[in-house]
Amino acid sequence: MIDKLAFYFVLFIIYAFLGWCMEMVFCYFNTKKWVDRGFLIGPICPIYGYGCLGIILLLKKYYDDPIVLFTMAVLICSILEYFTSYAMEKLFKARWWDYSDKKFNINGRICLELIFAFGLLGLLVMYGINPLISGLLSKVNITVLKVVALILLVLYLVDNIISFKIISGFKNVAKSVKKDNTEEITKKVKELLIKKGGLYKRLVTAFNFEASEKLLKDFKAHIKNTAKKAKNKIMAEKEKNNLKREEIILEYETKVKEFKEKIKEEKIKKKNRLKKIK
Repeated sequence: MIDKLAFYFVLFIIYAFLGWCMEMVFCYFNTKKWVDRGFLIGPICPIYGYGCLGIILLLKKYYDDPIVLFTMAVLICSILEYFTSYAMEKLFKARWWDYSDKKFNINGRICLELIFAFGLLGLLVMYGINPLISGLLSKVNITVLKVVALILLVLYLVDNIISFKIISGFKNVAKSVKKDNTEEITKKVKELLIKKGGLYKRLVTAFNFEASEKLLKDFKAHIKNTAKKAKNKIMAEKEKNNLKREEIILEYETKVKEFKEKIKEEKIKKKNRLKKIK
């Protein structure tokens, strides 16, 4: 059991590293500069590790059917990417990727053109990369493999803890910036974090401020709309209460008027009776 865990954890780290390399190359072709991608300080993108392991472990039975394998790889990777984006957004109030500008996207988290790439990646992993890597790992002495896995696990956990603390600090820096304009806030936060240097500088280059800026705008718009609805509701309730109060006052005045009329009638009747007696 431990042998298998060690084997698959090392495999996970390898795929996470390869994913990081792929992200670096992809970003270079898009931005013409090297961007150290990923949530962690180390040269890995865990989402690729989880995705590849999911394909390897869950899709073995579809090995002889490339079409089904392609479809299932698309499904697994799409679900993983969507919920990873959702969880990180809820946790850090920020996004590390945003596909809102691409056609057929779902909440900017996944898009049609990339899910086909997931399917092709699944085929490449199952039929090409994994047989080679798994074959090489299986030749490594199991004791050595377990020691390597343990060292990598410790480094991975420490990296997660440090990165989580630093990324969480982004929000605290943002709160210290007293500006109303979202773009100015983003610019100022980035400047403050880069000035701290070290690990902050490495993570801030991977942090998608543009996507987070859009998220902040959407959040402010949501707050504004919610406040407007609340204000309208209060005004409606106030108007309703005013109408109700006016109705009560009118009803009271009507009853007072009726009572006065009744007293007046009684006085007239009494006066008439006294006249008759005389």
